[in-house]
Amino acid sequence: MKHEQKPNAFTITVRIYYEDTDAGGVVYYANYLKFLERCRSEWLREIGHDQADLLREPGIAFVVRSVSLEFLKPARLDELLSVSLEVDKISRSQLFFRQHIRRANPAIEGGWTELVSGRVHIVCVNSALMKVTSIPALLRTKLETLQ
Repeated sequence: MKHEQKPNAFTITVRIYYEDTDAGGVVYYANYLKFLERCRSEWLREIGHDQADLLREPGIAFVVRSVSLEFLKPARLDELLSVSLEVDKISRSQLFFRQHIRRANPAIEGGWTELVSGRVHIVCVNSALMKVTSIPALLRTKLETLQ
């Protein structure tokens, strides 16, 4: 099953391993944050920017400023999840994402069950000083075409 992919959207799949679960056999809530981070990292790589390269030149990093999540349904061992993002807004030094974690469900219309839904606010910082800085113009121009 495929999602409709918009220009400002990106999706990866994540398999749930034993290490991702808690004593109750469901994904431990903090691990959803890791899955969302992987999606943002792979999205950045997909549009041509490796985070290690950005750390070296121009010396920037993207850090999470805030996260607001709703945990709607649990994920369990061995499930294959769809982790997605949509670029909601871009400013001089900030990125705003809507992110979702879903599980395929052919029994319902639309084919997906929403497990986690939220918003993530990212800030560009000078990696040496850890102070807010502008997203480099070349990267910001590329990002703005995705809105």
